[in-house]
Amino acid sequence: MSAAISLRGLSTVVPSTVLIQEEVRDVFAAQPGLNRLAQRIVATSFNVSGIERRYTVLEELTYEAREGEPVFFDQATGELLLPGTKARNEIYAEEATPLYVEAGRAAIAATPGIEASDITHVITVSCTGFYAPGPDFMVVRDLGLGAAVQRYHLGFMGCYASMPALRQAAQFCAADPDAVVLVISVELCTLHLRSSNDPDTIVASSLFADGAGAGIVTARPLEPGERAFALDRFETRVTPVGEGDMAWKIGDHGFEMVLSNAVPSIIDDHITGALEPLFAPEADLAEALATDAASDAVAHWAIHPGGRSILDKVESRLALTEAQLVPARETLRDFGNMSSATVLFVLRNILLSDAAADGDRVAAMAFGPGLTVESALMTVQA
Repeated sequence: MSAAISLRGLSTVVPSTVLIQEEVRDVFAAQPGLNRLAQRIVATSFNVSGIERRYTVLEELTYEAREGEPVFFDQATGELLLPGTKARNEIYAEEATPLYVEAGRAAIAATPGIEASDITHVITVSCTGFYAPGPDFMVVRDLGLGAAVQRYHLGFMGCYASMPALRQAAQFCAADPDAVVLVISVELCTLHLRSSNDPDTIVASSLFADGAGAGIVTARPLEPGERAFALDRFETRVTPVGEGDMAWKIGDHGFEMVLSNAVPSIIDDHITGALEPLFAPEADLAEALATDAASDAVAHWAIHPGGRSILDKVESRLALTEAQLVPARETLRDFGNMSSATVLFVLRNILLSDAAADGDRVAAMAFGPGLTVESALMTVQA
């Protein structure tokens, strides 16, 4: 029997600047040029988001005294500015690298028996900026990894991208039992926030945040007392509708998120079908899904909290308990939607909880442009 391929050393990092949701709401609501409908949408979107605080690399998005010309926020007038895409991406290149390195270093440090010299592959993930040499190169350089380490970057896939990154890492380990893969996701979503009368843009502004998540994927045996996830299998599905309801495009003033109010309903209609191929290899899981008993068969659910309404739909459609959505709701409340990094925060929440016991099954799901549903089945190792 082959050794289990495990996700180990799950670590998360956020920037130091905190955004209090109520304060951000008031700033967006007071912007010049907003019509009355947009003002009402701002109030509603921020108030029902399920978010209390978020984090950003933009230190100027506070009222603390700062020197120099403002780029994103004029503290004197309270006005959100409109920098071009180049200015936003230059900040991404400056701010993302330290987060990649910090998250990667934390994952290695949190994985007993693994040193930087053991890393054979690096997979970096992001959809909020670009630069080359890219973050995969910077991680190898700044962590002192070997010059022969294989590097891969998954870019511009959206909120689900950490799932295929973990799947790719597991495939490397299945092909080479000695592989040790460092997976890091960094998203700086707040670089693309801006004032607008467009409902989709307003909703995005009420949800998105910055953060980083990382972990080690390997078939090496766990150390005594270590907690991890065995990566059992992955699936991907594209829903037959929704291609235009969730999208991520590059505009002149940053990346433009399309997140229509139809997304929760689309997920509601298709989430069961997306889970069927994931559960099919195990008869008890397949039967549980077909009989609305999935919450009994799978103890923990790492659902990407794309928004409060998405979590509500998932909970209702799959008949999950309130407790099973706590990790996702707590992540949304405390960190916001950090695009692809978010599901790693949810998984870490589950792994550190007292409720997670050895042998518990975990279903992880993330949603993104397409509309794409990425899922994984895992087992707690404790």
